[in-house]
Amino acid sequence: MARTVTLKGNPLALVGSELKVGDKAPNATLKADLVTSVELKQGSGKPRIFSVVPSLDTPVCSAQTKRFGDEVAKLPKVHFYTISCDLPPAQKRFCGAEAIPTERFHVLSDHKDAAFGRAYGTLVEDLRIECRAVFVVDQNDVIRYAEYVPEIASHPNYDAVLACARSL
Repeated sequence: MARTVTLKGNPLALVGSELKVGDKAPNATLKADLVTSVELKQGSGKPRIFSVVPSLDTPVCSAQTKRFGDEVAKLPKVHFYTISCDLPPAQKRFCGAEAIPTERFHVLSDHKDAAFGRAYGTLVEDLRIECRAVFVVDQNDVIRYAEYVPEIASHPNYDAVLACARSL
């Protein structure tokens, strides 16, 4: 059966398998800027939150990114990642305009080949965006929290994400 999410009630097909708590977090290569590639496995050994958004230039995605940016100082062991298919220059512009912290907060682009979206089951291939999702990964690369938000225009469960991250 095909996996879907909705955008304002309209169904959108997802590419890739749904990851669950206890699964090994897949590796993927993303872009930090137009030249620099980053492999997620480089963050192994540290607890991480992968906040996946369709586009930083939308209100809910912007709010989600800012919310996790506000939590960086409260969770000193956790590294935060925001992942979207936005181009790296757009991501950089957003972070500068919104004063998103850069220490332990990484904004990465899946635009080039959608490797993250395919590996984590978040790719909405028809629109070339990611669905809204959040994953908490422990220092051993095991997924401890996985949420695929059913309606792209809705927020994730911030309290559950942060409670899981605090427990690591």
